[in-house]
Amino acid sequence: MSQDDKFKKLVAHCKEYGFIFQSSELYDGLGAVYDYGPNGSELKNNIKNYWWQSMVQMHENIVGIDAAIFMHPKTWKASGHVDAFNDPLIDNKDSKKRYRADVLVEDYIDKIEAKINKEITKAQKRFGDAFDEVQFRATNPRVLANVEKMETIAKRLATAMSDGDLADIKALVEELGIACPVSGSRNWTDVRQFNLMFSTQLGNVAGEEDKLYLRPETAQGIFVNFLNVQKTSRQKVPFGIAQIGKAFRNEIVARQFIFRMREFEQMEMQFFVRPGEEMKWYDYWKKARMKWHQAINHPAEKLRYHDHDNLAHYANAAVDIQFEFPFGFKELEGIHSRTDFDLKQHQELSGRKIQYFDPELQENYIPYVVETSIGVDRMFLAVMSHALQEEVVPDADGKDSSRVVLKIHPALAPVKCAVLPLLKNKEELTSKARAVFDKLKFSFNCQYDEKDAIGRRYRRQDAIGTPYCITIDFDTLEDDTVTIRERDTLEQKRISINEIEKIVNEGVDMKALFLEKEDQLV
Repeated sequence: MSQDDKFKKLVAHCKEYGFIFQSSELYDGLGAVYDYGPNGSELKNNIKNYWWQSMVQMHENIVGIDAAIFMHPKTWKASGHVDAFNDPLIDNKDSKKRYRADVLVEDYIDKIEAKINKEITKAQKRFGDAFDEVQFRATNPRVLANVEKMETIAKRLATAMSDGDLADIKALVEELGIACPVSGSRNWTDVRQFNLMFSTQLGNVAGEEDKLYLRPETAQGIFVNFLNVQKTSRQKVPFGIAQIGKAFRNEIVARQFIFRMREFEQMEMQFFVRPGEEMKWYDYWKKARMKWHQAINHPAEKLRYHDHDNLAHYANAAVDIQFEFPFGFKELEGIHSRTDFDLKQHQELSGRKIQYFDPELQENYIPYVVETSIGVDRMFLAVMSHALQEEVVPDADGKDSSRVVLKIHPALAPVKCAVLPLLKNKEELTSKARAVFDKLKFSFNCQYDEKDAIGRRYRRQDAIGTPYCITIDFDTLEDDTVTIRERDTLEQKRISINEIEKIVNEGVDMKALFLEKEDQLV
């Protein structure tokens, strides 16, 4: 099955099983805006809880806030968003389609990388166990030529983006022979800048003085509250401020399902450090965040670092943690050394002193900042795309059959266990199952299901990632034991009703995840 087909199946699965719906689908939908369904909202909340606990609860020197979406317009002037938060757009004259010019070039680079991977795959098949990928990459002429081509293009794009040289970005698109994905035409307009912020107004009368913006990032809410948080929490540098919240960007070219949306959610932490120590903490958070992703069983080969070729105006170092989505390696999380840019800008524009008095150094200074920023929606997509699997397993009759299973880490699973009476039309079984369900629902999110044969109910729970299924049968009525089925191993065993809560909790409790991975997450 091609990666494109896998992605289409993922999108279809998300709708069929109540994870994600197109927003306003009743009215034919709203582009690049999505709603989270019953299972999706549970998974999304679990992802946010995992981040919050690992970031705030597990660190004494990180505290959380929840800043407002609306902020004073000067906030975005100080941050540079009013003047510099732009995407380079280009139109195809024949198809009338609009694209981000930098993304067109990046997609071209991805195609070169795909050629390299194809060469490696062919060599692996040819040489088998004797294949040395590192040596092959270092010596194969075609691979070396393609790597050099990728680096040359990436460097030129980064320079043009940094300099705002729109003419050279267009020249690069034309020189590479990049065609419109829809029409195949190479008839392009000039590249021009487009500001991504949504604007609205304060009160009833529209005017420049009353103009507000929907925030394009959550970080500025942290920066403007730096002194409030530092003083009230009595934190000493180094310390961090974390926030989860909505952000909005007027993406002209939104695509790839929930990967790039106009309304999305971010999990950001700004870590304030002494000037001169930012690179030490940059390296620390770079490693710590990678371990956070690996802790929920995301394999190492699906994650990689990607250093920025084109640094943002506020940064002196930046790296992405990329995840291998069905459409290739793309940014999942960013770690940035933001220097003292933000606090200094807000100090200058507000006219108020934003500094920290360091009792050890006996001096005032504007702290430097190391940022970790991850999209909740992208993390959701990464979890789903890795977890969704099709496999052949034995059915109740011992014959092989296929199943679709969502192998989400149990701590993140939307439903922790399902309570299933063996038969629907036996009141003694359903009433007993209801009693078990009513007892368990106080401890974790569980589901009661009595419709269809037991095998079909198992498959339904597999498809939404439920780690445990509890079956109530006639033996339960005799000895108060049930069958507990484990999602991944398919192992079934008899346990006492009184043991269910303990066993399920041990498997799904986030505390167990933190204890097991404490050296990685802290």
